[in-house]
Amino acid sequence: MTDLPRFTLRIPKSMLEKLQYTATYNGRSKNREIETAIKRYIRDFESLHGEITLDEPED
Repeated sequence: MTDLPRFTLRIPKSMLEKLQYTATYNGRSKNREIETAIKRYIRDFESLHGEITLDEPED
């Protein structure tokens, strides 16, 4: 079992089905597809606004 925090996401069924499609296309699980999209979003955000610094160490 992992010690990573859990997060519940509620999205429309059509979005979940499209997520499954893109995850399968990219050879990833839905969870890994979401994680990849979030990493890309944060990278793009930081490239525009500067690095986000946190008080706590990152995983």
